Amino acid sequence: MCPGELALYWWVVYAWLGIAAVTFLALLFITAPYGRHMRKGWGPTLHRTAGWVLMEIPAVIVPVVFFLLSDRTGDIAALAFLGIWLLHYVNRSLIYPFRLTGGNLMMPLSIAAMGFFFNLVNGWLQGRYLFFIGPVREASWLVDPRFLAGTALFLAGFVLNQHSDHVLRNLRKPGETGYKIPFGGGYRFVSCPNYLGELIEWAGFALLTWSPSGIVFFLWTAANLVPRARTHHRWYQEKFADYPKERKAILPYLF
Repeated sequence: MCPGELALYWWVVYAWLGIAAVTFLALLFITAPYGRHMRKGWGPTLHRTAGWVLMEIPAVIVPVVFFLLSDRTGDIAALAFLGIWLLHYVNRSLIYPFRLTGGNLMMPLSIAAMGFFFNLVNGWLQGRYLFFIGPVREASWLVDPRFLAGTALFLAGFVLNQHSDHVLRNLRKPGETGYKIPFGGGYRFVSCPNYLGELIEWAGFALLTWSPSGIVFFLWTAANLVPRARTHHRWYQEKFADYPKERKAILPYLF
């Protein structure tokens, strides 16, 4: 690895952190127009299933390509990093979009394109660090407390995310559209336990990989999902007069 490549990596990290901060502030005032917040004025649209696949698929392809091109394909720790990463993103890009309910809804192409770009850059940051720039982790890393605690966090977040999505999918009967108040699981405490699950996942991933790329991704996840959870929470409160008053937006008992 040449010094120029390492310098480029850190420039991208710092720039990406700056963009995350700007995105967080922007999303406090502008609601991304997809899902329940879909609205006109954002250009051409495409079916939301195609949009989700388009947005998320770079997060599968880019890290896999870096792994296969690296000299770490025989390293069990590197393989564990990739497997844990793909546990989330194979579901998010190739399973979740085809299980969405509620009718043939659309998504702005501009939102899908922004998601594609984000996952392209984020995939580069993760794959380049874990399989080229970062330190080679020996097999002993798999029993390191950071890996064990991070993996436990990741799996807990993944289960919360999956269960929360399951609750949302089963709110509607076949052929039914519209929105209802979700109950059970994480919805006892927050309006967006699916987002909380993702935050927990990527906090765990940052810990188990012990990487700057993981930290940056966790901060980006918070910058994107915390404002959206806040918007969802207000939407529920405005739409449903009987919405549970004790629920918070994304952090139980706090926010």
